[in-house]
Amino acid sequence: MTLRNAQICVRYLVGLSFAWVGITHFTNPDPFVLIMPPFLPWHLALVYISGFFEIAGGLGLLYKPTRRMAGWGLLALLVAVYPANIHMLVNEVYLEGMPKEKWLLWARMPFQFVFALGVLWSANIWPRTSFTPPEPPSPQSIAEKSENSKL
Repeated sequence: MTLRNAQICVRYLVGLSFAWVGITHFTNPDPFVLIMPPFLPWHLALVYISGFFEIAGGLGLLYKPTRRMAGWGLLALLVAVYPANIHMLVNEVYLEGMPKEKWLLWARMPFQFVFALGVLWSANIWPRTSFTPPEPPSPQSIAEKSENSKL
């Protein structure tokens, strides 16, 4: 598998994962409301808003003209929802069916950064794999510039 093919696979994995989780914000919002920090208002509305942007960003990663913008949006979203992960850890909030193991809450914390790296790479934000350096000037173009500057 080439690096390019790996990037495409990661792009689909990350994009479709965000879209799927975004859909669950609408089909089953209760777990997301449960992990909302109490200092935030309008828990259900914020769950729906974040779900919408997860769907839009996830699908946006798959479409070349919107890929980089979707990547930046998903990175902003990961930062915005990070307080929910902190709230889960500090207050030991376990979702239904989740084993009540504190290490699982700790494991969520660095996973968000791994997801962010996946977004960065699949959106061509970092590293800039699509950058092509400019061609060096040809001797002929240098000679023409020299001739034109004498006029």
